Amino acid sequence: VNQVANLTLVSSACDMVSTAYASTKESHPYIRSVCDAAEKGVKSVTEATASCVQPILTTLEPHVAAASEYASKGLDKLGEKLPLLQKPVEQIISDTQEQISSRVADAKDAVSS
Repeated sequence: VNQVANLTLVSSACDMVSTAYASTKESHPYIRSVCDAAEKGVKSVTEATASCVQPILTTLEPHVAAASEYASKGLDKLGEKLPLLQKPVEQIISDTQEQISSRVADAKDAVSS
């Protein structure tokens, strides 16, 4: 999970969502109260679940470690094959816009000639 969260694409997307969420909460008082209540509920459920699940996780720890290592190797390979994962969302959007503009310009040139 940490390795996925540290991918540039994922972390920049999370930052964008977090910024939008915070901005929305600040701009709309009714939404803020609903979000605050939801956040408290999620926190309570998480705390309650963590204490119940901890004994199970301790028992499964060797299996989780093996799965984590396997997943880590898979993510490394995926990162090699998809360099897009190492770019921030803003750069991907910008690159895509440039490509689209270039293709549209090429199409206009082709039609006019």
